[in-house]
Amino acid sequence: MDYKLEVLVIPVGDVDRAKAFYKGLGWREDADFATGEEFRVVQMTPPGSPAAVIFGKGITSAVPGSAQGMMLVVDDIEAARADLAGHGVPVSGVFHDAGGVFHHAGTEARVDGPAPDRQSYGSFLSFEDPDGNAWFVQEVTTRLPGR
Repeated sequence: MDYKLEVLVIPVGDVDRAKAFYKGLGWREDADFATGEEFRVVQMTPPGSPAAVIFGKGITSAVPGSAQGMMLVVDDIEAARADLAGHGVPVSGVFHDAGGVFHHAGTEARVDGPAPDRQSYGSFLSFEDPDGNAWFVQEVTTRLPGR
């Protein structure tokens, strides 16, 4: 049985503000529908991604801004940083983790600059949406076997 990640639900406080933010990043709007004042679903997909995010009203009880550590993957971390900054997103500098395995929570153990020798899976950057939902972007140039 194969299981494929299709959607992440993220909690937002202002649906229209979140929609404008993600559209401003160039994400595709897949859906925006409501069945009344208390239920609205917006689905947005990052360019090139098979998975999407959903946010809206009445779809999660999580506190707006509480989604942390969501990961996007790119093959060029510097180009991704320039792209996000070009869309007006406050974005961190490129960093790698002092331990060399995966990033720590928050900003702990960040070392400025890409991973030594630009090793795949080792370089990151981060940004937040207007509600404070935290995203990471990871550079993957060579996939591990079986991926």
